[in-house]
Amino acid sequence: MAIVRWDPFRDLISIQDRMNRLFDQTLARTRGEEEGIAASTWMPAVDIYETADRVVLKAELPGLTREDIEINVRDNTLSLRGERKFEKEVKEENYLRIERAYGSFQRSFTLPATIQQDKIRAVFKDGVLELSLPKAEEARPKQIKIDVK
Repeated sequence: MAIVRWDPFRDLISIQDRMNRLFDQTLARTRGEEEGIAASTWMPAVDIYETADRVVLKAELPGLTREDIEINVRDNTLSLRGERKFEKEVKEENYLRIERAYGSFQRSFTLPATIQQDKIRAVFKDGVLELSLPKAEEARPKQIKIDVK
């Protein structure tokens, strides 16, 4: 079993994201947009995990292309921005129901100081954006050998 370092701010950010989604969903229902045809705000789902040498962030971005996504790192903050555009192939009045969300999104994540920001790599495949954030050498766990005398 691996020992995981507890970060209270990670839990707070997760709670904040959940509360934001809850309020967004509640406000959309009170405005009567639940059954109507309207573009709504959305946030892509994100998984973040850590290995010995890197932190990996995976974001679900179905229906987007590489050109629709913008990734920035500034002041230890990673920002994902983009837009899923409504397809105008079918006239809006011909739709019976629209459940997929369209429009722009923005997500921001605070990075640990141990991330090598100049070596972040991004791969976009099958609607999933994977960011690999390498840790600095001094932040990686080190195995200490025991000499026997």
